[in-house]
Amino acid sequence: MAAQQSDSHVENYVTTNRFYVEIGKSIIASFSECSGVSIEVDKEIYHEGGVNEQQRISLGQTRFSDITLKRGTTNDNTFSQWLGELFERRTQRRNVNILTYNQAGEIMKSWCLIGAIPVGWKLPSLEADGNTVAVEELTLAFEGLKIGKESGGGDAVSRDGTGYFGESAWK
Repeated sequence: MAAQQSDSHVENYVTTNRFYVEIGKSIIASFSECSGVSIEVDKEIYHEGGVNEQQRISLGQTRFSDITLKRGTTNDNTFSQWLGELFERRTQRRNVNILTYNQAGEIMKSWCLIGAIPVGWKLPSLEADGNTVAVEELTLAFEGLKIGKESGGGDAVSRDGTGYFGESAWK
């Protein structure tokens, strides 16, 4: 019995992290490093007269930092086309999942970037041998974040009449 518990623990253990980028239902690239995942919420502190042992905190706007993915590879045209649109200033915002898997091939963590758009892209030295395109660094800005264990990054997203992403962007 103890051996079975040990085996299931090993299956949930993520050894070497690879970060997989998913758009729609397809994994389009993988990266060895992901940095910059942070959220900051503005706050205002209020002090009430005569109440010296506590304070009131009111939350304001949420800010998301850009996410940088490093040392990646891809051979998917969707990824190349999305990045190529940068030059024409017509890049579609997309829901993009960044996924990590365990040894059993199950999703351990998913960060869905709502309304993501590439804002930086670096290529390494180009080499003639190989059939995949290397990406040294990709920086994504985004407008919302959903954390879970699901797949399905979503396709291009559209805004509702008020200028915000509709409910479908969050699914």
